Amino acid sequence: METPSRPKGKHPVDLHVGKRLRHRRWMTGMTQQQLANAVGIKFQQIQKYESGANRISASRLYDLSQALDIEVSFFFEGLNEDKEVNGQTGLKPDLFTDKETLELVRAYYALEETPRRRLLELTKALSQSDSDGHTAAA
Repeated sequence: METPSRPKGKHPVDLHVGKRLRHRRWMTGMTQQQLANAVGIKFQQIQKYESGANRISASRLYDLSQALDIEVSFFFEGLNEDKEVNGQTGLKPDLFTDKETLELVRAYYALEETPRRRLLELTKALSQSDSDGHTAAA
């Protein structure tokens, strides 16, 4: 039985998993070298995984999840919403490719729970605007 032909290039699932790997590595503050050392490979392999150039085997995905202190399923979260995977044109914006966003999220999670919750509430209050563009009272 023949499988449908697929254009050459990076597979959308490999791209998605690579983005999630980079996202989590950034969130933990690890360098590619540190992650590579933790799983016993060279940092260039991490680069290839993150770009989607190389596929990650199941056992390596497990090793990476252990090194990054997450469940393997993390790498596949949001996959069904990814427009490229579903064959639609255009990708939804990926906020986690923006370095400033990643730094902000990393700093947020470095806070203790109480100030983190307060900051979240403040951010929500500041982002709520009425139809005139004025900030709504919290």
